[in-house]
Amino acid sequence: MGRLFGTDGVRGVAGTELSCELAMELGRAAAFVLTKHVSHRPKVIIGKDTRISSDMLEGALLAGLCSVGADVEILGVVPTPAVAYLVNRYDADMGVMISASHNPVEYNGIKLFNHEGYKLSDSIEDEIEAIILGEHKPYTLTDGLALGRVSHSQKAVEDYVSHLLGTIPGDLSGLRVAVDCANGSASATAGLLFEKCGAAVTFLHNTPDGGNINLNCGSTHMDSLRAELQKGGYDAGVAYDGDADRCLMLDSQGSLVDGDQVLAIVGQHLQQQGKLPGGALVVTILSNMGLTAFAKEQGMTTVATKVGDRYVLEEMRENGYAIGGEQSGHTIFLEHATTGDGELTSLQVLHIVKESGKSLETLANQMKKYPQQSVNIKADAAQKQLFESDPEIQSQVQKAEDSLQGEGRIIVRVSGTEPLIRVLAEGKDETKTRETATALASWIEQRIKK
Repeated sequence: MGRLFGTDGVRGVAGTELSCELAMELGRAAAFVLTKHVSHRPKVIIGKDTRISSDMLEGALLAGLCSVGADVEILGVVPTPAVAYLVNRYDADMGVMISASHNPVEYNGIKLFNHEGYKLSDSIEDEIEAIILGEHKPYTLTDGLALGRVSHSQKAVEDYVSHLLGTIPGDLSGLRVAVDCANGSASATAGLLFEKCGAAVTFLHNTPDGGNINLNCGSTHMDSLRAELQKGGYDAGVAYDGDADRCLMLDSQGSLVDGDQVLAIVGQHLQQQGKLPGGALVVTILSNMGLTAFAKEQGMTTVATKVGDRYVLEEMRENGYAIGGEQSGHTIFLEHATTGDGELTSLQVLHIVKESGKSLETLANQMKKYPQQSVNIKADAAQKQLFESDPEIQSQVQKAEDSLQGEGRIIVRVSGTEPLIRVLAEGKDETKTRETATALASWIEQRIKK
């Protein structure tokens, strides 16, 4: 990838790193690249999350898109997967989502989807980036009646929720659920969704004010959701992130049910129904070793990709697999969606809970997780580059893995969305795993910050 696009679109501190000028140029370049082969007036849809900068960036994108003759339909506050679904339903040429997902409020991002609702390939992103960074601009600015027009969707939330409801038979009546909307995009859709599916729901963090998105809530901060479940009487807790493309869950006792366990639950269910092509779950290299062991026990297999739901999706599409995802809660149901979808995930799991008559705890605990320890190291671009080029660091990583004596593994990688280097250790011995990760992270931090 280049200097602008990370693993999930263009991100940065809104207003400075992700400026209005950059957003406007991105709109122009993306419209040119994605619609240069269409013979009609281009149509683009735009959705956004609830952070304070989303309106500002929406305005800049609008200016860029309309200035090259693209018509724009504004969806308002919706989840990222709503944009991915509606771009095809509304017969648009491109979809844009303004969100920095689980990141703090000062960040924002711009994600692009093609006319089929899929995230852009690396090559298309590189083409857009070359236009933005280059001196020659291949697009033509328009004027008069050739300028793009702007309209506002009145049915985006309703259409998206109807789509979600159509993915499960029956309803969720009889279940009691606590739902944390992260003061983000799910605040606009989850109320209608759960009202129509019949579950008894207590909502948390569904009153966004522009500054409280992901603030001590959502899938990255689940203490308040856990406290609600400890009041008793709940079947499950559901936590979305800021743009609702991921979902983590808690069982009735407040124990975490992560993305790996979701894949185990849903994969087993699909396998039993004969609806799991190749008997395969598509995972990433960060997925717990316990998921691979569980899959083998159940007559399934796991196919591992690089980190990032885009790579999971690529593998699924190339080989016809039905389900894949990440431990962090991005789960892709290719029959129903073109990207990770938190609300869809929660519906699917809760449907299995109701249909099976088993508790979420029972279903999740069929997969035995190996202890994992993650440590994040703050690193700027230069420090990330040093990490990737320094042979001494790679040697130290190998030594750390060797110390686990064949009963674990070490993965160290540069984050594509945040200024971090991530260290993950996994093994059968919890104490040894924790100590190894901590020691290695400390060594790497000293090395890159000399």
